[in-house]
Order: sequence, then structure tokens, then C-alpha cells
Amino acid sequence: MALIAPRVAPALPAEDALALQRVLDGGTDITVFVDGTVHRLPPQARDAVIDLLARFSRGEAVTVSSVEEMLTTSQAAELAGISHTYLRNMTDRGEIPVEYRGTHRRIRLAAIMAWLEGQKKKQAAADAAGETPDGETSDGEIGM
Repeated sequence: MALIAPRVAPALPAEDALALQRVLDGGTDITVFVDGTVHRLPPQARDAVIDLLARFSRGEAVTVSSVEEMLTTSQAAELAGISHTYLRNMTDRGEIPVEYRGTHRRIRLAAIMAWLEGQKKKQAAADAAGETPDGETSDGEIGM
């Protein structure tokens, strides 16, 4: 599912495509300058930029879009550190949004990360109030 509308860039003029192709032949080191500062791209970003430039060098038009990562319930449960069954129950209760692909549940990575952040905030609030996760205060009294 696209997060931002795709951007379509037309093919380069033939002479620009040929010049780019000559530069790319045999090269894999891409240097990026942002506001005059040199940045070395991580391998995944570098590979994507090389692929983009190679397509331009062949005279192709290019469409660039982003995709939000969707997780299986098993992947989401592992990331969250909870059981698969507990996660399924949370999706059934609407605590974590879920999308269906046929009969298979898919959960957005952002939804799991938001849930984890909420859990951290709840834990921090409980710690500040002197409560244990099960609602007891640090002196053994049940918190109300």
C-alpha cells in the first residue's frame, strides 16, 4: 500500500542516458551531497539508487513510490515479544488494527511499533507511581 503518491519521472534524453550509462559502468560507489555535505548511503539505499540510475541510463521512465511493511501475525508477535495467540486476541478486540489478505491477517509494522511505544509509556507511568505491572504498589498493597 503506497504511503505517498508515486512520482513518475520521464526517461532521460538519449545523450544524458548514454552519459549516465558510461559513468555507471563498473561503478558501485555512489556519493550523495546534501547541502554540500557528503553522505555515504547504507547498502540498501545505495542499491536502490544504483538501480534507479541504471534504469535512467537505459532510457526508461521510472516510477518511485513507498510501501508500508506488512507483517504476518507470527512476525508481529515475535517483534512485540508476545505470543501469537495473545496478538490474535488483541486484533480481535481491536487493540491492534489488522488487515486481511484473504483469510490471513496482516499487521502494519507502524501499528506494532505504536503499540510497543504505548506499552513503554504505561510501564513508565506505573514505575513512577510505584506500582508493579500487576497493579500492586511497591509496599505490597493492591493499588486502586
